[in-house]
Amino acid sequence: MSLEKASITKLSTGEQMSVMFNPAEYSFDLGNTFAEIDIPGLRTPPIQYVRGNASSLRMELFFDSYESQSDVRASTTQLTALLDADPITSAPPILLFNWGGFALKCVLESVAQRFTMFLEDGTPVRATLTATFKEYEPVQVQIQSGFFVGPPTVVNIVQGATVSKIAEQVLGDPTQWRTIADANNIDNPRKLQAGGTVIVPPNTPQPPF
Repeated sequence: MSLEKASITKLSTGEQMSVMFNPAEYSFDLGNTFAEIDIPGLRTPPIQYVRGNASSLRMELFFDSYESQSDVRASTTQLTALLDADPITSAPPILLFNWGGFALKCVLESVAQRFTMFLEDGTPVRATLTATFKEYEPVQVQIQSGFFVGPPTVVNIVQGATVSKIAEQVLGDPTQWRTIADANNIDNPRKLQAGGTVIVPPNTPQPPF
């Protein structure tokens, strides 16, 4: 049975790149983002779940062209080119990393190159590339007046919360409190029942005057 090699596929074209040598190891990082809630008098502020973080996949890939006495960059540029923005989408390509039953839809976030062997004329023939891939999750986003408008946000109400505070925390603009109050049929924006939830509509850009 032949050794299965890790591969990186450009999903827009189906073009596939197999690594020269499988990585000796890789790290796969998962995480969440939490926000601290400021409540006067508490020794430790409570935290609230905000969202999940995109997973990161990191590995070192080894390239060697010494036997052929050729420039190893002919191989390494196949990987570094995945950082380039597509002229149509103006963004780097979406990829699929696949190896041994592990698959990750991702984009190439960064590459650090280290060249460690050279021919007499200075041509590099050995390199180690440290690549970081970031998980890609498509989001349906509507564009209005040049701004991105996303889905609504559900916020848990804590003691002392007001609609204007929620508008400032979520939308970055406390003056948007009326939009939240109208969407949730809130009569008193200064008094909210702790333990409930409110729906925060996406921030709608104001038309220019």
